[in-house]
Amino acid sequence: MHLLMLEIDSSRGEGGGQMVRTSVALSALTGIPTKLTRIRENRPTNGLSKQHTTAINAVAMMTGSKVEGNTVGSSDLIFEPGNKQITNIQMDIGTAGSISLVLQAALLAAKNYKETLTLDIIGGTNVMWAPPLDSYELVLFPLMKRMDINARVDIVERGFYPLGGGHVIAKLEPIGKIQPLELMDLGELKSIKGRCFVQHLPERIGNDMMTACKETLAPEYDVDFEIHKSNGISRGAGLVIVAEYENGKLSSNVLTSRGHSAEQSGIDAANDLLQEISAGSTVDVHTADQLLPYMAMAEGRSGFVVSRISKHLLSQMDTLESFLDVRFGVERKNDGYHFTVSPGEGL
Repeated sequence: MHLLMLEIDSSRGEGGGQMVRTSVALSALTGIPTKLTRIRENRPTNGLSKQHTTAINAVAMMTGSKVEGNTVGSSDLIFEPGNKQITNIQMDIGTAGSISLVLQAALLAAKNYKETLTLDIIGGTNVMWAPPLDSYELVLFPLMKRMDINARVDIVERGFYPLGGGHVIAKLEPIGKIQPLELMDLGELKSIKGRCFVQHLPERIGNDMMTACKETLAPEYDVDFEIHKSNGISRGAGLVIVAEYENGKLSSNVLTSRGHSAEQSGIDAANDLLQEISAGSTVDVHTADQLLPYMAMAEGRSGFVVSRISKHLLSQMDTLESFLDVRFGVERKNDGYHFTVSPGEGL
């Protein structure tokens, strides 16, 4: 056993893969050797899945780190951080493992890179239980840009469950100092824009989704949709809608699935966005998870409002406090939860 190895009980809080991804990225970033135990112990399938092992491999390859226990089904993992900065990484997750979740770990691990990181990844671009790459492109990365973090993603081909085969090229420029992000008031609504994507499915599925979404938001809100038709080895459809405000963005997304009509998918996406708007959110719940690590390493205090405190958000806070000198504050006001993120003298 190593001296000064941080041990993290991965069954705490949300107890899923996010704690694993964030812990490994922060271990690489801080140089703190880390042991993860009881990984996904309370999940239907215990231990690491393929997309988790790929994310861990990506971070290890990028940083020249040593890993023990990084196999599918493993419930314990030891990560010994290296000090390399490999700037070109190619990976194939296999099947439809989420590319966005691999990026989540890899981009965070590259926070101190001195040169541009390029990640060329094959896997799932739009899959259940993971952020679509579209929301990274349309929401997360524009918000990160306001923190002086320049990331971009090119969706070359889409990949849906179960075949995957999506292809994405992502780039992260050297970061330097991270600016805090105060998102306590969104200001006036400017527009609502949508992106509907359809691959190897009848055109009417996209049309039904968009129509149902528009009708649910009308008469109060109007959506301007763009349609993406693509060719890949898998088939699927979905949409992302983004409410653009003076000071920020709120979004929701949906995928079509068996037993769930295209119309219902469109209604669900619209209702999710309406819920965020009515709660007075300044960041949607899923985007808050992703922004939190960068806020924890910023040059000052950040803040935002969410409609609910997800287990993911609690888990992310718990993990960040294990590695970084950061304090979180939360206060319930009206329908929303007001968060503050106060970093100490850290990375």
